Amino acid sequence: MTHKDPNLILASASPRRLELLKQVGILPDQIIPSKIDETPLKSEPPQEVAKRLSRLKAEKVASTNNCSYVLASDTIVACGNRMLGKAKNANEAEIFLKLLSGRRHTVYTGICLITPSGDKSIKCVKTIVKFKSLELSDIEFYLRHDEWQGKAGGYAIQGLAARFIRAINGSYSNVVGLPLFETVNMLKGRGYPL
Repeated sequence: MTHKDPNLILASASPRRLELLKQVGILPDQIIPSKIDETPLKSEPPQEVAKRLSRLKAEKVASTNNCSYVLASDTIVACGNRMLGKAKNANEAEIFLKLLSGRRHTVYTGICLITPSGDKSIKCVKTIVKFKSLELSDIEFYLRHDEWQGKAGGYAIQGLAARFIRAINGSYSNVVGLPLFETVNMLKGRGYPL
């Protein structure tokens, strides 16, 4: 009789999250994106939004995939009290970049892991990012390259927007979309064979 390690399902369509996992030697057996309503609840703080959405994504995938580890996450960018989702178009991305210009903002990523036995772990990781003051030419350059598409806050730190980052306090991989240190420790702590 052969022993097979349990399946790991990544409940995300994000190619960045998959690349991050591969970077630390973790290759999910399956990728099953879950479509959920990502609308924040009234007066819900950003860190709670990130945790709730990661939990809902994991629960949806786990409901039809028992006997597997299901890993889900959700990233929220907050500038002051304002949450910046994925920019719907270049105009909204421009608004986001102007808002982030010369300021600190916070990136929260909620991680949820559901084990084959149904145990659930949820964590939220916080990183502070400081942008330089952007000139109009910086914003126009960035928008022309379309990197803002599908990115919380309208930017990708691992791409051309790296030129805008003056400082970062916390996990870099968290800003990309999955805090690796915390994710690896969550998997290990819940018995996933690494």
